[in-house]
Amino acid sequence: MAQTYPNWECIVVNDGSLDNLDEIARVYCDKDSRIKYLKQNNQGVSIARNNGISHSQGEYILPLDGDDKIAPTYLEKAVRYFLTFPETKVVYSLTRFFGGSNELYQLPTYEYEKMLWQGLIVCTAMIKRIDFEKTSGYNPNMREGLEDWDFWLSFLKKNDVVHRIDEVLFFYRRKNDSRTSESMIHLKELYVQLYNNHKELYDDYLNEIIYKQYLIDNTEARIKQAIYDKELEIRNSMPYRIGAFLLKPVKLFNRKFVNKIE
Repeated sequence: MAQTYPNWECIVVNDGSLDNLDEIARVYCDKDSRIKYLKQNNQGVSIARNNGISHSQGEYILPLDGDDKIAPTYLEKAVRYFLTFPETKVVYSLTRFFGGSNELYQLPTYEYEKMLWQGLIVCTAMIKRIDFEKTSGYNPNMREGLEDWDFWLSFLKKNDVVHRIDEVLFFYRRKNDSRTSESMIHLKELYVQLYNNHKELYDDYLNEIIYKQYLIDNTEARIKQAIYDKELEIRNSMPYRIGAFLLKPVKLFNRKFVNKIE
């Protein structure tokens, strides 16, 4: 409600919450007609996000978990960037933790290849609806965590434009009993599921790595063989053999001289 960009709608999705969300959400719906409220049985964050997005009308989408915050200028600055650079696929910002800690979230700068091995974009990043509709949405089989990373692997291609606003516009709540902490317990299973969801992508990339390494290894082997062959050719050449014959007395003299000194 504090956003400087006024043309927004907020879809609040109750994913089987056991607190007083019903009461709170309905109060805000009465306050502001731009706020809509959906209620579902607990099915996990992926289905909750997909459900919320399916009921929205906007040209752009910005997921936001219930305990996180965005700066008042986030929507304005993200939309402005999309309008200025329409080829952009994702716009996100620097992130600061709050709650249990208060420091910058030190995520590496986005690179597609790096994202195969590490989640690099927070969930609260803006995308276009037209691009989202080309995907199957958030995958429900990532119920225990990493659903954002999984989504970006489905959403982005290697040459897509991703822009980070180098200003803190997203605030990520850190607490000891968060779902992120719980997901660490299932981390191995989540990595396996992530790989299985994108097996073709990972297999293609691994094949590329293996092929490059094969070329490197074989290039080194070919260079070593070429050096050995050239050395053998020189040693067997007549000039080398004549030179070795002429230098033989000098070598014998040096050897005897050294032995005498010792």
